[in-house]
Amino acid sequence: MSRRHAAVKRDIIPDAKYGDVIVTKFINSVMYAGAKATAEKIVYGAIDQLNGKTKETGLVSFKEALENVKPSVEVRSRRVGGATYQVPVEVRPDRRQALAIRWIIDAARKRSENTMEDKLAHELIDAAANKGSAVKKREDTHKMAEANKAFSHFKW
Repeated sequence: MSRRHAAVKRDIIPDAKYGDVIVTKFINSVMYAGAKATAEKIVYGAIDQLNGKTKETGLVSFKEALENVKPSVEVRSRRVGGATYQVPVEVRPDRRQALAIRWIIDAARKRSENTMEDKLAHELIDAAANKGSAVKKREDTHKMAEANKAFSHFKW
């Protein structure tokens, strides 16, 4: 990482179906080996399944699921005088979103349904209802930060 200049953020083009930047980021995270059309099919199919299985529209449920998974604090390792402490720090908004997307996709990939579309749809339904593996990951992160609150004076 350069010390001289901050990295330039690239503009992300909104997706074709919903015109939403967050959906584009989600599609790009689901994508394997450059197969963007396949990733789009999986994500759009999962959001369409949300339409039928939840009270709200699919996109609203999707955003609610992301919001429920976003962590507000995390722990970072900090070395002080030969000892390593887990110091709780607040998470930047862009990192919150990236972590939530990553955790939902990882949790979906570990599920036991047949297709990735089904796995993702069910994980999003669980996350929107504040349950499931991705939400548990957020709660574990918050518990870890709470347990290490004593070291918060080591923030840098």
